Amino acid sequence: MATADTIAHGASAAPGDPDSFASLLRAAVARHLGAPGTPHDLQRLTGGATKATWAFDAECGGTRMPLIMQTTNAGAASIPAAIDGLTPHLTAEEDAQVMRAAERVGVPAPHVHALLEPADGLGHGYITGRVPGETIGTRILREERYAAARSAMAAQCGTILALVHTIDPREAPFLKDQDAAAQVAAYRRYVDHYRLRLPAVEMGLRWAADRIPSKPRRAVLHGDFRMGNIIVGEEGVRCVLDWEIAQIGDPMQDLGWLCVKTWRFGGRNPVGGFGAREDLFAAYEKASGVAIDPAQVLFWEAFGDVKWAIMCLFKAMAFSDGTEPLSLEQAAIGRRIEEPLLDFLNLIEGRD
Repeated sequence: MATADTIAHGASAAPGDPDSFASLLRAAVARHLGAPGTPHDLQRLTGGATKATWAFDAECGGTRMPLIMQTTNAGAASIPAAIDGLTPHLTAEEDAQVMRAAERVGVPAPHVHALLEPADGLGHGYITGRVPGETIGTRILREERYAAARSAMAAQCGTILALVHTIDPREAPFLKDQDAAAQVAAYRRYVDHYRLRLPAVEMGLRWAADRIPSKPRRAVLHGDFRMGNIIVGEEGVRCVLDWEIAQIGDPMQDLGWLCVKTWRFGGRNPVGGFGAREDLFAAYEKASGVAIDPAQVLFWEAFGDVKWAIMCLFKAMAFSDGTEPLSLEQAAIGRRIEEPLLDFLNLIEGRD
């Protein structure tokens, strides 16, 4: 399930022959979902460097189905060996398996209709349903039609995350298991690789290393649960997208990441710009039966600021590494290293 007009997943280069691509797509849809499989209104969506995403309708067994196809971008360059594998990243097949597991426990995850096969000639990927709605944070936070949604979303997110954390890890044995100490070490290696010695980055990593949560719970995490990765309608959250960095870890990581200031898109409220921490925590506790320690969530929110700063660094340096061609997106993200570092300093000093 994904929305044709708002999703911003990665995209690879389109096949040179559009007619040939449409023919392959028709045959794949017919094979997996039902003949004739004829695609209509085929639209490539915008995004980054790791996926190609297409929205379309297809005729399947007398029914017109709104669909999304995502494929791995086989043309993307490899991550440098020194830092490859430090953080989670799923294959298309693993991504689909996690989404199916999430849907089984009641999470509004994309419904996977089919995994692509070699015979389809389209690469590694999957076909999901498509859900209408909005993902652009500034629209959700500012437009009047989403006013009711904004008042409900903090509680909805708490309930959804409680469900995510009930996924049986045995359904996804490939997930990377990283506690807070392992993550701090991984992001330290990113910084060492690029030899960036910003005082605020050093302070952030040391701050996190000195405050590792003791004996946290372990659960399946979404890993990137935030504004921008959820489809929103006028009633609230409709679908949770982008499961490609799902992992095993401290469940409070998901709650803290949702509160990182970058993902508030200018909104004044700490939960995604739209809600209060108290509403998020209360709904999570009610749905999970687990009491939340706000200090533990604060750790993950503050470390989330530091992580995002280092991710911006990674994006900025991708051109020099040969990982990605120079792009406007790369430059725009790369220049933001200082912003989340300021957010981190403000947060640990009590200025939210």
